[in-house]
Amino acid sequence: MTITHRNLDGYGAPPIGWDRVKAVLDGELTQAPGSGGPQRHTVWLTTINPDGSPHVTAVGTSQDNGSWYFTSGPATRKSRNLGRDPRCAFSVATEPFDLVIEGVARRVTSATELASVADSFVRGGWPCEVAGDALTAEYSAQSAGPAPWHVYRMEPSTVVALGTCEPFGATKFQLA
Repeated sequence: MTITHRNLDGYGAPPIGWDRVKAVLDGELTQAPGSGGPQRHTVWLTTINPDGSPHVTAVGTSQDNGSWYFTSGPATRKSRNLGRDPRCAFSVATEPFDLVIEGVARRVTSATELASVADSFVRGGWPCEVAGDALTAEYSAQSAGPAPWHVYRMEPSTVVALGTCEPFGATKFQLA
């Protein structure tokens, strides 16, 4: 993978190093209270409505083997939007950076990948299991709709990191 960057900082700070950003992207961003900033990590997913307007909703994520995954009920607006147009963005506040990750989300149907993702969610505290080509559990987010839930893998093309602590900075990364 080729990664290029552009310094967006207007105050003279050096570019943020990709290795620092990648460590956060590959790390665990739990949603437990008191586990991140501010007070916990909420990942916001933006999809594109049929009229071109944005649809923003919080999603639970799991990072596994360098990829970000989330679930969505088949009848939810985010699933319908992604079925029509896979372009989307995540945003999340972390201790060293506010991050925006743009790319596409692809539905996961491989039994092997679903099992790996389910294991990752279980390690993160959500007791789900594979059911056919989706996941199921006793509970999910209030807005998730009934089980089963489809699994999506985010394939990033752009990452913007905005420093929230010393040495601050703002850098845009293109991934190709």
